[in-house]
Amino acid sequence: MIREMDTADFEQFWPEFRRIIQAQETYAFDPEMSREQAYTLWGEMPLKTFVCVEDDIVLGSYYLKANAMGPGNHVCNCGYMVTQAARGKGVARAMCEHSQRVALEQGFSAMQFNSVVSTNKVAVKLWQKLGFQIVGTLPGAYRHKIKGLVDCYVMYKQLTQ
Repeated sequence: MIREMDTADFEQFWPEFRRIIQAQETYAFDPEMSREQAYTLWGEMPLKTFVCVEDDIVLGSYYLKANAMGPGNHVCNCGYMVTQAARGKGVARAMCEHSQRVALEQGFSAMQFNSVVSTNKVAVKLWQKLGFQIVGTLPGAYRHKIKGLVDCYVMYKQLTQ
């Protein structure tokens, strides 16, 4: 089940969020970010934030927000995180499909991922299966903790005809 996130959901998700940002493999967030800073960034600043829950356990979370202001505010941006225990179980797919429906309900006509780390092959492949195209490559834009400088992709999908 996917529902809007509340503070208790984030408290449960925080250890996984922290693990993901400290790994420095997929998110360009400060790895030393506090729980309060993370909640503000993930739970308060976006237009909406959701969690995927099964048996009262948070399996993943995503946010949805406008990618830009003014003339660019018809394009949204999302970020997704899945717990290690839920990987490979369709959680990211379910959240991405849900986010596209919510985006349309909120009046967005397209979705853009600004910085998909190229070494995150599973995510790149899934986003492509879901209709996103790589529309740009940012050479060496991510400082991967293990692999050093790697490329990032800008991925885009038109949601309306």
